Amino acid sequence: MFMMSRRVLTRLLVSFFAVQTMWASAVEVRFEPVADGVYAYVGDIGGRTVANQGLNANLGLVLTSGGAVLIDSGSTFQTARAIHEAVRRVTQQPVRWVINTGGQDHRWLGNGYFKAQGAELIAHAAAVPDMRSRGGDQFAALRTLLGPAADGTELSFPSRLLQGPEARLELGGTVFEFRHRGGGHTPGDLMVWLPHVQVAFSGDIVYVDRLLSVLPVSSTRAWVEALNALAQWNPKRIVPGHGRITDSKTAKAQSHDYLQAMRSHMQRAVEQGVDISEAVKSFNVKHFMNLANAAELHPGNASRTYLEVERE
Repeated sequence: MFMMSRRVLTRLLVSFFAVQTMWASAVEVRFEPVADGVYAYVGDIGGRTVANQGLNANLGLVLTSGGAVLIDSGSTFQTARAIHEAVRRVTQQPVRWVINTGGQDHRWLGNGYFKAQGAELIAHAAAVPDMRSRGGDQFAALRTLLGPAADGTELSFPSRLLQGPEARLELGGTVFEFRHRGGGHTPGDLMVWLPHVQVAFSGDIVYVDRLLSVLPVSSTRAWVEALNALAQWNPKRIVPGHGRITDSKTAKAQSHDYLQAMRSHMQRAVEQGVDISEAVKSFNVKHFMNLANAAELHPGNASRTYLEVERE
């Protein structure tokens, strides 16, 4: 009996230390001030790794008189927990609302954690079909990468859905405005505007410091329209989906101009009957090669843009 108890105790201790190690390895999240009552976490600009726990994206935090509003919930239950700890270092307000700016994994797979804390989940209606369609594959890829660090993650979908190209909500006495132009990086890509401080959270509409990624579900046409709509706000500061906090000039140079140039090139190629391989090779990408990940991402971006333009 004593030996069996020792074995049981050993297993319990091993399990305990494994769990402690798992929590200890969680990505460190720190929110930095952007404006009065507005904060951002700037994530890695590289790919998803064990070190960043799949959270290679930016997040937002807005304090209101009625509670905190979190913009995007992270990639897993564990990263959501680390995000919540970071929120508590800024404020003791509860996270009352979570806004998902799109259907990419690090925008919403932490929803289940915050829903269990009592938060209301908000997104554009176009995001939910995308989440349902790709969520299982997204989580499977993270599970393969992260192993036990993905434990506890559940697919939890937003319940408060915004409709149409523009919307306005008052959350905790603070006005939030939203624009959706039919997608962009993902079908549900949503931009958030805080008129009282003139700060925009662009989600994956804006990438700076690294090249944006055109996915099979992306719409470069809608993406350019969204960037044009963002410019109309004339924001003082933009919290992009990836990269450092920025301004309209940089967002235009590194996101809008790349997409517009690529679309124009591919439109001419399709009209002239140029095949896809030649169209991709002949696009002059040198002005954007200084951005991180450009060499590996651009060929796929160009190919998908050609195919999209061909369908239009």
